[in-house]
Amino acid sequence: MKKTWSKWSVIIAGVIVGLVAVGLGHYGNPGNMQLCIACFIRDTTGGLGLQTAGPQYIRPELIGILLGAFIISIVRKEHAPKGGSSPLTRFILGVCVMVGALIFLGCPLRMVLRIAGGDLNAVVGLIGFVGGILTGIVFLNKGFSLKRNYDQPAIEGVAFPAINVLLLILLVAAPAFIFFSEKGPGAMKAPILISLAGGLIVGAVAQRSRLCFVSGTRDAVLFKDFGMLLCYAAICVVVLVANLISGKFKLGFAEQPIAHTEWLWNILGLYLVGFGSTLLGGCPMRQMILAGSGNSDSAITVLGFVAGAAISHNFGLASSAAGTTANGRVAFVICVAVVFIIAFCNTKKSSSAKGAAA
Repeated sequence: MKKTWSKWSVIIAGVIVGLVAVGLGHYGNPGNMQLCIACFIRDTTGGLGLQTAGPQYIRPELIGILLGAFIISIVRKEHAPKGGSSPLTRFILGVCVMVGALIFLGCPLRMVLRIAGGDLNAVVGLIGFVGGILTGIVFLNKGFSLKRNYDQPAIEGVAFPAINVLLLILLVAAPAFIFFSEKGPGAMKAPILISLAGGLIVGAVAQRSRLCFVSGTRDAVLFKDFGMLLCYAAICVVVLVANLISGKFKLGFAEQPIAHTEWLWNILGLYLVGFGSTLLGGCPMRQMILAGSGNSDSAITVLGFVAGAAISHNFGLASSAAGTTANGRVAFVICVAVVFIIAFCNTKKSSSAKGAAA
């Protein structure tokens, strides 16, 4: 009975997230990008003036997601300030994951939304995403670990949610200090209250369901547990049905909203996202939820995403509808090499290997 309820609970969570994404799209968020953690972090980075070459707008959805997770974790007494698990390494992995996401133009959640919109480039990218996760699993099976975390003072658990409250105040009360895009994806947005409410709902649901696009695939491979994959399917089905009803479904590769058709780089971008996120223990969405639940290591990872977004746009690494850039391709090679080095350096040697070496 418990297992059956668990499966139904993740399906319900997926339906709710899918409905929120549909609603945000209806009220003004970009097509096939109604709810994207990587893209919205990039937009928020621009809204704070940390990058000026890409979309600029502090996305209330992100604030809501983190605060929703924070509130639910407090209510359910699951808020646990912890940290100290290789924070600098996590920051670097966060940068690399964001570089990969902006080469593909989206996080794993947006990958699902793009598939539901008929974007076959995202279907191609899914190959790389799964491949990256499988690569990470190889290292997990060999003993990869970023070491344990430790209990921390309460202030560590509330610092990041407090920063997000300040961002919300800044967005609402002091817009003169915020950078806003006048056209393009950054100018396409749902009203603040609707965006914030949608984020709060998604944050609460994701915290309860432990929603994660990486761990679901990892668990299916390692433990034959396909429960979380039902959540992805539910999101996809809900958004697909809404797109079919509204006439927004468009099957094909060309002229998809905020996407490019370079199949190899769609694969490689999401490969980097899948690989890095597996080593981190969760996708960008999961890192946001954990940061809201008191995990300062995940908060550091989110700051790595912010740095990665700023670097990607300030140095011309991010892709556009026209395709990838030469700088982005070079950055991919560097980032994937860095992730492999981190994986090797944090993988324990087996006792037999140690004995042979001696």
